[in-house]
Amino acid sequence: MSARTTPRDYTIKDVAALTGLPASTLRYYESVGVIAPINRGESSRHRVYDENDLGQLLAVACLAATGMSVHDMKEYVANGQLGAAAAPSQIELLTERRQQLALEAQQIALRQRYVDLKIDYWRAIDAGDEPRAALLAAEASAIADALKNTKRR
Repeated sequence: MSARTTPRDYTIKDVAALTGLPASTLRYYESVGVIAPINRGESSRHRVYDENDLGQLLAVACLAATGMSVHDMKEYVANGQLGAAAAPSQIELLTERRQQLALEAQQIALRQRYVDLKIDYWRAIDAGDEPRAALLAAEASAIADALKNTKRR
C-alpha cells in the first residue's frame, strides 16, 4: 500500500514564508499577470494557494532573485505554458539574464578591488609610506574610471 499525501492549501502568509516573497509582492504578481489569478475561499474570499500555485511561485521567486524584470518574468511564465515550442524564447530570456548577472558580478569585483586598494592606501598612509600610497591612489583612480565605464554599458 502506497502512502498518499493529501493536497494542501496555503494562506498568503504561508506562501510568503515559504517563498520569501512578501504578501504585497504576491498580490502584485497576481495583479500584473506574472501568475494566474489565485482561487478564493468561498466564504472568506481570501486567497487560497494550492501546491501548483506554490510551485510556480517558488520558481518565480528564484527568477526574481536573479533580478529578472517583472516584464521578463511574465514572458517566462507565459512561455512555460507553451512547452517545447517556447524553448528558443526561454533560452534567449535566460541568456540575457545570465549576461546581465555577469556584468553585475564584474562590477562587484571592481568595487571590491577598489575597497581593497583604499584599505591598502590607508595602511600605507598609517605607515608613513607616501610612495606606496601614491601608487595605490593611482590604481584606485583607474578602478573608479573602470566602474564608471561599466555603468554606461
